[in-house]
Amino acid sequence: MTNRLATAISPYLRSHAENPVDWYPWGEEAFAAARSRGVPVLVSIGYSTCHWCHVMARESFSDPALAEYLNAHFVAIKVDREEHPEVDTVYLTAAGAFTRELGWPLNVFVTPEGKAFYGGTYSPPAPVQGHPSFRQVLEAVNEAWTTRTSEVLDSADQVAAALAAGQEALTGATAGGSAFDPRDVPFDAAVDLLAEHEDTQFGGIGGAPKFPMAPVLRFLLAAGTPTSTGLATRMLSAMAASELRDPVEGGFFRYATRRDWSEPHYERMLYDNALLLDAYTALWARDPGQPWAREAAEGIAGFLIDVLQLPSGGFASAQDSESTVDGARVEGGYYRLDAAARATQTPPALDEKVLSGWNGLAIGALARASLVLDRPEWARAAQHAADYLLATHVAPEPDAAPGTAPPVGAPRAADASPTRSRDDAPDRAPGVEPDAAPPDGLRLVRASLGGRVSPAVATLEDYGMLAEGLLRLAAATGSARYATAGRMLVDAVLVDPQSEAGGGAVLRAPGGGDPVLREQGLAVELDPSEGAYPSGTSAVASAALLLHVLTAESRYREAALSALAPLAVEAVARPTSFGATLELLVRAARPAEQLILIEPDRRPEEESAPLDDEERMAADGLRAAVRMWSGADVVAVATESGARMLAEAGFEVFGERRARDGHPLAYLCHDFVCRLPAATAAGLQG
Repeated sequence: MTNRLATAISPYLRSHAENPVDWYPWGEEAFAAARSRGVPVLVSIGYSTCHWCHVMARESFSDPALAEYLNAHFVAIKVDREEHPEVDTVYLTAAGAFTRELGWPLNVFVTPEGKAFYGGTYSPPAPVQGHPSFRQVLEAVNEAWTTRTSEVLDSADQVAAALAAGQEALTGATAGGSAFDPRDVPFDAAVDLLAEHEDTQFGGIGGAPKFPMAPVLRFLLAAGTPTSTGLATRMLSAMAASELRDPVEGGFFRYATRRDWSEPHYERMLYDNALLLDAYTALWARDPGQPWAREAAEGIAGFLIDVLQLPSGGFASAQDSESTVDGARVEGGYYRLDAAARATQTPPALDEKVLSGWNGLAIGALARASLVLDRPEWARAAQHAADYLLATHVAPEPDAAPGTAPPVGAPRAADASPTRSRDDAPDRAPGVEPDAAPPDGLRLVRASLGGRVSPAVATLEDYGMLAEGLLRLAAATGSARYATAGRMLVDAVLVDPQSEAGGGAVLRAPGGGDPVLREQGLAVELDPSEGAYPSGTSAVASAALLLHVLTAESRYREAALSALAPLAVEAVARPTSFGATLELLVRAARPAEQLILIEPDRRPEEESAPLDDEERMAADGLRAAVRMWSGADVVAVATESGARMLAEAGFEVFGERRARDGHPLAYLCHDFVCRLPAATAAGLQG
């Protein structure tokens, strides 16, 4: 039996490589084999830190007798949902036609043409309380396929038609439209709906299980009303003091199984922690009288850098919930130990797969937190990650003309060391000039591991999240290179809704989505739904709104509003499912505010030039006031020369910005109309 998973990018797939099941990775080869044999396909979807995925792997996929039956009657495909989110979305939606208990592992049975005709989640190795064993499921599906073929095919066609109809309606609904004013959105109604479902005893929204709901928290903080801020503060405070937060390493677990935030599901996800870092940072900037918020933010940043950041610079996707403690493999056992006891154990494994979008969330959160909490080392960690992403994940379009520039930010071969320690991470990729121009026509990849790139195509969330992360990093560091790369990623997915290629959509990832799904007529062009993190639609819209306040180009704001407008009514009615959309609509409903701090250029011989006490106090006070400014759409810091380069690159908000007589100046602007520059904190506040 060929071992097709041994060299996979995904650690989840490689964990199944030694199964007796004859697994295929996602791709056309598996479906061709099914057509040749005339058998159905099992598409089994999970991810590396999924507890029940591990359980089913041990109980069923490692069973030689079950594997023999599965191999004889099916072609089996193993999919990492984090590597192929479009595949997961399509088959999760299809499985909803057969079961209400959706989750992972997700096991969907499809025709050789990819159309689903049955699906379910975890199945035990033996029947339990009315639940059939996985062997019984396989036998029932095989019996239906061989004896009721026409019925099965009809069912598959109906499910595929329903998916296509839903996608067509979604694409039509999100295709631009009449004038839309975000100021007309009834945000108070969404806040009131969330407040009605607050758990007033333990904090948070609803009962068990309890999730962080980071996009909802960011909306509540952005709304800025006493009701919304109070609700967010109580929830963030409850989580910070609960078992959901690791008191030793600082990160937050994925969710709590009990209403009081206890008994966590112990995997720690990159996206949760990046978004929560943003939320705790925003709360502390708004109210420094909440020291626990700063402590939580510092703990999360420490976890991201000390645990999840890889030597290459990229951030691992997650840390596993299971570990071996004193010879026994248990879920959460490691995390129940104190720091001294942990030092004697092997930490839970990391999923070292680097995802473009999730890394963008971490880069942006660390960049912003580095400003607010005055931790420049966090910005350096974000730069280390950004340099890896630009060198490894961003490349010219494959049909670019010969001689096209190398990938954005690519280091010279002699300098491209994958084992560089994070402790000596440079401020930029080795051998890369800070003003190096990216090539025309970008193509982003979804994932990599150890510098090896996955064949999985990037989605809208990857383009949007990475773009915003780079733009935030540019604001924190004054780097035109990061800003330009972020803008090009947004430009790559903006589509003229009137063009034939656009088909009415305003956002589209280059390449048209997953090629196998596209060939089968099952591709997901646009999915605005949101769960634990922003959708592709809201991710790109967020980056576009940020670009608008940096460049003053109205096309970015118009594109964002065209994508968000059709979602406004549903977002207000279902705020727990559209937190990021609501946050963006709040941002778009108020005047754009930019705060720019310009630091003087200093030649090396001037670095030690002393300032008198009064000058130093004035400069430090102004810097502190800028860091803590919580209401602006963008807070940026740049040197005079950096501001000049940003302005020349088209980021107009930096135009004509100067320091004065060797002292920093702050420029506060509303809708691109700026007040006189301030040299002191009092002048900025006045």
